[in-house]
Parts: sequence; C-alpha cells; structure tokens
Amino acid sequence: MLRSASLGRTPSGRPPKALGALASAALLLPLLSAAPQAGAEVPEAGVLQEQFARAAARHGVPESVLLAVSYLQSRWDTHGGAPSVTGGYGPMHLTDAVTALAEAPPHHSDGTEDARGDSSRAVRSGAHSPEPAAVPAPGSLPARLRTLDRASALSGIPAEELRTRTAANIEGGAALLAAAQRESGRPASADPADWYGAVARYSGADDSATAARYADDVFDVIRSGESRTTDGGQVVTLAAAPAVAPDTAQVAGLGLRRPADGPVECPRTVACEWIPAPYEEFGDGDYGNHDKANRPASQSIDYIVVHDTEATWDVTLKLVRDPTYVSWQYSLRSSDGHIAQHVALRDVGWHAGNWFVNAKSVGLEHEGFLTAPDSWYTEAMYRSSARLVRYLAARYDIPLDRQHILGHDNVPGTVTSTIKGMHTDPGPYWDWAHYFKLLGRPITPSAGPLAGVVTIRPEFGSHRPVYTGCVTAGEACAPHGSGAVRLHTGPSADAPLVRDIGLRPGGQESTTGVNDTGARASTGQSYAVAERRGDWTAVWYLGQKAWFHNPAKEPTAVNARGLVLTPREGLASVPVYGRAYPEASAYPAGVPVQAVSPLPYRLLAGQRYVVGDRTPGEYFFAPVFDSSGHTVVRGQEEYYQIQFGHRVAFVKATDVRVSQS
Repeated sequence: MLRSASLGRTPSGRPPKALGALASAALLLPLLSAAPQAGAEVPEAGVLQEQFARAAARHGVPESVLLAVSYLQSRWDTHGGAPSVTGGYGPMHLTDAVTALAEAPPHHSDGTEDARGDSSRAVRSGAHSPEPAAVPAPGSLPARLRTLDRASALSGIPAEELRTRTAANIEGGAALLAAAQRESGRPASADPADWYGAVARYSGADDSATAARYADDVFDVIRSGESRTTDGGQVVTLAAAPAVAPDTAQVAGLGLRRPADGPVECPRTVACEWIPAPYEEFGDGDYGNHDKANRPASQSIDYIVVHDTEATWDVTLKLVRDPTYVSWQYSLRSSDGHIAQHVALRDVGWHAGNWFVNAKSVGLEHEGFLTAPDSWYTEAMYRSSARLVRYLAARYDIPLDRQHILGHDNVPGTVTSTIKGMHTDPGPYWDWAHYFKLLGRPITPSAGPLAGVVTIRPEFGSHRPVYTGCVTAGEACAPHGSGAVRLHTGPSADAPLVRDIGLRPGGQESTTGVNDTGARASTGQSYAVAERRGDWTAVWYLGQKAWFHNPAKEPTAVNARGLVLTPREGLASVPVYGRAYPEASAYPAGVPVQAVSPLPYRLLAGQRYVVGDRTPGEYFFAPVFDSSGHTVVRGQEEYYQIQFGHRVAFVKATDVRVSQS
C-alpha cells in the first residue's frame, strides 16, 4: 500500500477509536482522477478570452468579475476536464462531487509513520484496513460540492457539457453569478463594484467571514490585474482596475453563519475558526492527540510544515476531533481557502513523524490528495495558506525559505528504522514556486552562471516528468505539471536513478514512483554544485553525485549563493542525523537520555551541502499527560541543518567547516 497519507495511525499505534467509520468516510470523497476525462475539450489558441467575454455579455456579468472569480478558482486552467480535490470542474470550478467520486480510483495508505515521533513513552501496536464506502446521494452533500447541477438548471446546458466543454463551463459559472446577483435583489449592473455579494455567494462558503475573504481576493485580482498562459496554452488577460471599490457590506445580507468563536491565532486577512482537537487521558500513560506543551520562549519555533490531508474537509475535521487520532495546528479547505485551527500554537501537534520537528514547528494540513495529479488545488487555498504562513513566520521570526517552510516529505526520519515509514505529502504536484511567489519570496537567481549552489526551479506547468503508482503500481500517472526534478547517477536520462540506502538498504535503485523520494529534488531546495556538463548539472545528494537535466534554454534550476559545509580537515566522513538532540551530560535527573543515533548515510570528504540553519542540541521532554513536569533540555552540542537529500538532515557543528559559496 502507498505511504502517502499525512493522516496516519494513532501515536499509540492502535486503530483510532472512530477510524472504522471515519477512515471509510475518508474514502467517501477522494475526489481524484487518474487521467483527464475522455472527450474533455481544449479550446484553440486565443479562444478562451473570447469565451469569457461572450459568457459575461450573455448573462449580464461584468467580464472582469467573471475572469477574477475564475482566476481565484482555477487560474483559468481546464485541467483536461479532471476534477479538483473538492470535485470542481473547469475554469469556473463547477462542483459535482458525486460524479467525481464515481470516476475516482480508491486512495490507499498504510499509515506506518508514528506521527508523534518520540520513543519517550510506551506505544501500542495496531492496524486498520478501511472498507471502501458507497457513492453518496447528492442530497447528502453540502451545496458547495454540487454547484454544477444548479448551473445546468440555470443555463440549460447538460451536466456532461459543463464538465468537459470549456465554453459551457464558463457559461455555467456566469449563470451562477447572475443568479446570485438576482437573489440579492440587485440589478445586473455593469459596475464590478456592485457584485461583491454575488461573488461572496459564489464561493460556496457557509460562513460570512470566509465568503467575505473570498470576495476580497476576487476584487484584489480585479484591482491588480492578471495575465498568464493556461495549461491549455491559452493567454488570458485581465486588465488592472485599481479604482474598483466594492460595497463590502453586501455580505451581511447573505444570511451566512459566523465562524465558531474561540482562541484562534490567525491573521485578519484570512477567515479562521476554532475547531479544537480534544485532549484526553486514556490511562497507563496513554493520551492524545497532542501535547499541552506551553512551549517556553527558550524553545524556538523554527519550521512550518506543509501537509495534504489525504481526506476531504468533512472527514479531516472528524479525524482531528477524535481524541485517539493525531493532530496538527491548522486545516485549510480547498474550495474557498477557509481555515480551521485545532491546536494552540503554544502546544505541540503530532503531525510530522519527528519529535524534534514537531516540538519546533507548526503543522498546516491542506485538503488534497498526493497521488491524484489532476485533483488540483484552488488559488483560494494557496492564497489563504500563504497569508497564514506569512503571519506565522513573522510571529516566530521564521525565514521564508525551503529550509524552514518544509513539506511533510522533507522531514527526516528520526533513526534508521523510521526512514521507510516517513510520509511523502504534499508530493511532486504541490506548486512551491507559485506558493513562494504568494509568500512574497519568489525563487529567482542570486548568482551568476558558475555559481557553486543551485536552487531547484523548473517551470511548473510545462515540466512534466513521468511518475508512476498513482492508481496501480508501475502504471504511469496522468501527465501533470511538477516542481520536482529527477536525479540520475550520470548526465543522461538513461542513467540509473540515484540510490537511497535509507529507503532501500539493499542498494536498489530509486524508482519513478510518486511516493518514492529517493531520487527527487523539489522547487526551492538548494544544493551544492558538484559538476556541470552540457545540459546537465550534478549536485551533492545523499552522499553521492546526482545529475539532473538543466538545459540553458529551459532551466530547471536557478543559480544561487549560500553557505555550504564539508567535513573538517582530517575527517574522511561524518555522520548524519535525523534530529538534533543534546549530549548525554545535558539531561537532568529524571529525564531519560535520548540516543544520538546517526542515520545510515555519510557525508564524505570533498562533498558540500547547503546550510539551512545552526541549532543547539535540544530535546523537549513531554511523555505524560500532566504538563507540569515537561522540560526543555538544551546542551552544548550544536548542529547544522543541511539539505542532504529530498529531506533535510543534521550534522554536528564540530564535525564540519562552513564557507560561503
């Protein structure tokens, strides 16, 4: 079974209490598609802009409003007729969750990762094999997951056409916007500013704050303008209209609920509600599903970890409210960017599978599915997530780079035995380049052509390496843009992929599997250059030289500057660690000494790796339900975090020397 899920077994190892029903429910709406729908239509060059103009005129919707709504949902992409993670089709994201489910292959996960990632208390063993669920009745789904049927009724266009014909899809979206305007009692005005309420209703949000934030984003797009080439090769442009000032009071008349009150810690620029993860003691030192840590100021928060949920929104919320399950700080909904906070920032969520990282991080779960390349994320969710990350980064002084904004798939195993079980989300289809542009830190060159460091940065839309195993082992996944490059043992696509001895102790080659991170480098990750040869660049990776295709005309990396390290003089190699724990002498009485266990890799003399941070050896002792005895152990030993492979790793500062490259 695949190891892609971000939501795994309970830290105690037993099946979650409600997981028999809930994990079946997790299969209830895995809105993913192995390939674009048969017959999905792609417009000829130059036609898409005209289709927006015609639909807007026919339904009396300002063209800028129609374009901006579509941009926030899909960035004007068609995705070959495949549905989003919430069952939305086409550039207008018309939702038909029932059809998306009926056409979706099942998602599997073996959930082998211990999400807490610490051996300081006893855990129990257990397993779970969920049964597949039946396709739900349309009436059992919220309105936001079935807008396509209403668009069909309003426009008279058959549902199948709305799913597969771009022009029809745009017509359906325009019909929904026009109906929302009529239902608000407002005329079909030519002034975009009069459509704020209709746009808020189009979001499908069931609370006023999320609807308003969605509408605010749409009007930000109208004011700033946008232009891009879509996945179908269409150039679409929305001219900037900076003077548009919508009547934001219109959202008050939509009759939407207020988000749940609570101690949310979110920026004012997002819609956020408090849906707490429970905290219960089960006896015998067993508790869940997070640690009441009250993390002291002496313990820094250094990381933000990006996950995908491997479940739909409703199932995600059920799981995080199960006291026997795992936890994380925030969940983000794909359809409209709505955020729910579950764990206070002062406490430790069980999300990353590595206690050192958990104790020093905040976890963000995004509604989505790793092995579904065309189950695309909406622009609304990317923007909400970026705002939340900027807020957290400012609060904790976290650098906005890929050494500190990690994917779950970048978190290292704690010791050799945990490497294979580490999760692989959000995977190669998460658009890190777009995400960092939204964070205000676009990935651009910072050095000349002979730089000693490169930062991975393929063009997401056109860079489409073949992955396998999305549905069936060995079977090719649907072609899709990717921010990851594949690493070979030589400067040729025919050369074998590099090996990861942690994943395959027998020395077997890595594979093209979508969950195989053994020969993969992702957008934003920086590596020291080992050699350049024609269109190929070699970097140091997992203790070996690894080549990737990097032609000058279509580069997949940008040249960069950075600190690099290498074994200090006289050392042939140095050990590599999955956590930065203090030396034995630092532990006070009553706190068990944690082993400083190296991973199976070695950093060899002559090799160089990019430095992400310098950190003291630190261990947060929190093995019991009662937090009064929790303590932070900090030693004299210091470590450097490095980009060692696809995952980060740590080396002792005394083992290496650092230089500028």
